[in-house]
Amino acid sequence: MIAAPAVDLKGGRCVQLVGGRPEDERVSLPDPVSVARDWWERGFGTLHLVDLDAALGRGDHLDLLRELLAATPAETQVGGGIRDDARAEVLLEAGADRIVVGTRALDDPEWFAALVRRFPHRVMVAADTRDGQVLRKGWTEDSGRSVEEFLEGLAELPLAGVLATDVGQEGRLDGIQRDGVTATVAASDHPVWISGGVTTLEEMDWLADEGAHGAVLGMALYTDTIDAHELARRYGVRPGTPEPSAPSGANPARTETP
Repeated sequence: MIAAPAVDLKGGRCVQLVGGRPEDERVSLPDPVSVARDWWERGFGTLHLVDLDAALGRGDHLDLLRELLAATPAETQVGGGIRDDARAEVLLEAGADRIVVGTRALDDPEWFAALVRRFPHRVMVAADTRDGQVLRKGWTEDSGRSVEEFLEGLAELPLAGVLATDVGQEGRLDGIQRDGVTATVAASDHPVWISGGVTTLEEMDWLADEGAHGAVLGMALYTDTIDAHELARRYGVRPGTPEPSAPSGANPARTETP
């Protein structure tokens, strides 16, 4: 099991949202590159980068993503607004180990299948859900499809994995919906990463026992709700990733918006 800190980009800053709603921003840090380096130095070997503005059609952080990809030796998975071959190619060429595709995977399965076959084991699919239904367009629209139905149609593709985000739980520090996790892991033939509400080390241990491949953590890390040192010690370093330097203690960049 791998723990990956989320570095979510909005307006040039690193942010954390509640419930996937852009208007409910609880954490805002001015220097995403420093944030990424801090997580690496604390012992995390994988980073999850998301361009929220691109996902919502409100901007593009391609240059900043390039900086982030070059900032550390961490493995990286990048999502947000990947809806054509050109953006996928640019991100992979810039050094992303994996890219995460959401809306267009739902809307254009033939294009998505061709992209995955072109870049086998380097493309993940985003299954963003609320109440078990898959969302699209930056979590603003219900697709009308259950997560089980959606994943069943992807079984034959050489995916790098599935990123299953419970948007309703995201940022609330209320914990994960375990029934939903169990159903998603059981429905997928690919490695499953869980996101949205992961709050405690006990939940991380449960996810590992349940068969999840990884977890993306945001609010719990940025608010020091979870012990970052212990999380990195247990789940931070992916096999084959160089050992990061020892964690330094307090988060030097942490600030929160009220």
